[in-house]
Amino acid sequence: MAEKKTPDRRTLKTRRALSDALAELLVDHELHKVTVQQIADKADVNRVTFYKHFLDVYDLYDKIESECLVDLGMLMLQLEQQDDETIFTELVGYISEHRKMFQMIFSPNATGQLRSKLGKLLEGVFVKLQSEQHGLPITDKRLPYLCGYHATGCLSVISRWVLGGFVEEDKFIIQMLTDLDGNWEVGLDL
Repeated sequence: MAEKKTPDRRTLKTRRALSDALAELLVDHELHKVTVQQIADKADVNRVTFYKHFLDVYDLYDKIESECLVDLGMLMLQLEQQDDETIFTELVGYISEHRKMFQMIFSPNATGQLRSKLGKLLEGVFVKLQSEQHGLPITDKRLPYLCGYHATGCLSVISRWVLGGFVEEDKFIIQMLTDLDGNWEVGLDL
């Protein structure tokens, strides 16, 4: 059985440059209007290099989407037993560390699929957390509604921060999310 070869640093650097280039282009251009040549130029590589790593622009976008969801899913699993402030600290830290990717995700030129999937991921995490914290069965009819509302609110705060150019400090956004988070659970007491 052949061993799976891990990419070297140069390959990872090239892939990161291509991903960042697409993310930057999507701030100003719709996905279907972005060309391989534009990505290659922005990443300072040639088209052949692009095609060594990806089939086309959509393949690159799909890979970015998959990596983002896997990374965030793993992060959320690691934070499963943590308090809300710790969860938001780690989430905001991850977003801050991957600014270009999140500018792409929240850009009006992106497909919106990744933002939607991110919302579903957050909603699922909130359902699980609230079920455990309040001793509710996961089938409680209120949970998807309240947690969907909660996830949408969190995404709204994050979206405003990202699209505003990350003007506010991370600490401010963490505090906003934590404060808002502390006020929404009243619906579970109904």
